[in-house]
Amino acid sequence: MPDQSSGAELAVVLAAGAGRRMRKPGTSAELTPEQEAIAEIGIKALIPVGRPFLDHVLSALADSGVRRVCLVIGPDHGELRSYYEQMDRHRLDIDYAVQPEPRGTADALLAAAELVADDSFLVVNSDTYYPPRALAGLQALDKAGLLALDRERFLAGGESNITSERMAAFAVVETDDTGNLTRILEKPDPATYDRLAERVVASVNGWRFRPTIFEACRTISPSVRGELELPAAAQYLVDRMEEPIRVVLTAEPVLDLSHREDISGVSERLRNLTVEL
Repeated sequence: MPDQSSGAELAVVLAAGAGRRMRKPGTSAELTPEQEAIAEIGIKALIPVGRPFLDHVLSALADSGVRRVCLVIGPDHGELRSYYEQMDRHRLDIDYAVQPEPRGTADALLAAAELVADDSFLVVNSDTYYPPRALAGLQALDKAGLLALDRERFLAGGESNITSERMAAFAVVETDDTGNLTRILEKPDPATYDRLAERVVASVNGWRFRPTIFEACRTISPSVRGELELPAAAQYLVDRMEEPIRVVLTAEPVLDLSHREDISGVSERLRNLTVEL
C-alpha cells in the first residue's frame, strides 16, 4: 500500500451520471439477475462485481492516502447514498453533493465546491477503477495533475479491459518538454488522432486540483454538446490562469465500466482484490 501521508486527503468522486450506455438494451452480455437489475437503472457505481464497483474505487483511493470522499450524485441516486450511509467504515469519511441536472463534469465538480477547503484534492470517475499505484503518481505531486495512459506502454500490459479501439474515443493529451499539459482534446477527430500516431497519450479523467479549478469551472462556456466539461476547465486553468498541470503517465491496469459488456471482464480482474473502506 503506498504511503501518501502528505498527499491529498480528499477525493471528489463524480457519480451523478445517468448511465445511458449501461442502460442501453440489445447487448449480448451475460449478466446475473442482480447485475441486470442495477444495469437497468444505470447506476454503474453499484454494479456488483463481487462487491459494488464503487467499493473498489473507494478502497483504492483509501490505499493511496485519501481519508475523505465527496460523492457527487444525482437527485435520484438515493439508493447509492443509502448504501454508504448504512456501511460501517473505518478508513473513509463520506460526504455527498447533489448535481441537480446532468450538465457536465465541470458542473458536477462545482456541486462539491462547498465541501472543499483550501487544500489540493483528487477528482475521479465512479465508473473507472484507478489502481493505487496509479493514484500514487497524483498523490506525489505538489501541483495540479492529470493521470493519463501512454498508449503503447499501456496496451502492451494487457491487463486492462481498455482496448486500442476504446482508447481512440478518449481525450488526447499533449504536453510540453517538461511534462506539463499544453492541450487536451476531447473526442479528437480521426485526422488528429492519426497525426499523433505512436505518441498518443489518453486522459482517464483522474485529476489533482487546487481550489482554483472552481473559478475555471464557473468561467468556461458550454461545449458543443451543451455541457460544462472538466477538460475545458483544465484547459482554461492552463491558458488563462497560467497554472501548470503535470501529466502523470501510467501503465497500471485502469479499468473502464461503461457498458454491460464490460461487467464480466471487470469482475474477473477485480475478484482477488481486497476491499477495505
